[in-house]
Amino acid sequence: MAQNDAVPTAEQLQDLLLESPGFTEFLLGLATISASLLGGDSPMLCAITVERDGGPSTVASSSDAARRLDEKQYEFDDGPCLTALRQQRTVLIPDLQTDESWQHYAKAISNEGIRTVLAVPIQTDDGSKSALNCYSTELGTFGPDTIARVEAHAESLSRILRLALRMHAEDPYPEHLRSAFKSRAIVDAAIALIMVQNHCNRESALRLIQVASRNSNKRLHEIAGDILDRAGYMDQGGR
Repeated sequence: MAQNDAVPTAEQLQDLLLESPGFTEFLLGLATISASLLGGDSPMLCAITVERDGGPSTVASSSDAARRLDEKQYEFDDGPCLTALRQQRTVLIPDLQTDESWQHYAKAISNEGIRTVLAVPIQTDDGSKSALNCYSTELGTFGPDTIARVEAHAESLSRILRLALRMHAEDPYPEHLRSAFKSRAIVDAAIALIMVQNHCNRESALRLIQVASRNSNKRLHEIAGDILDRAGYMDQGGR
């Protein structure tokens, strides 16, 4: 596939925005287009996540499998797509079976047959963040040329996504993600507490929770809940 083949035309993106009845439908179209354009000899699953005001407002996936893969990241409040989105940097997992950064996530999706993951940020306006997540069942899918192609594709989506965010009000949280969002709120509360107690920034506080999660084989929100329990916050209606 030539590099330009992964970049949709402005007319295609404008038509998609005009024809979509809502933001969720528009984002679903973007994810489907992404999977179609980026998939070559090795089929690719794609998902796009958008956060507004610090919360994941919309997740759209090119398939049910891609949706499940993204939902697992929200259960852990950690993963390549969330890292790419929050830190606005490209994240590559060459081999999920040998990667040590997200062992819990890799174990949780082991039955999906995914071997490698690439997550790339999509530039948006202040107050929102977005990322494109690509999954493949084949090792070696994301070589330097493919990474450059995916990054160029993400860049091509930036302008139309910013326009869509301005046009469409925030959609309600999907029912199947509400428990994940509740877990995220618990983690955020624990992060805030650690920041105050240790006089550190958000990244350092999150890293402490992640290390505790990996060392104890507990999920992030479970560690966060323990922290809030010990501080007496969860007894005040946090759960």
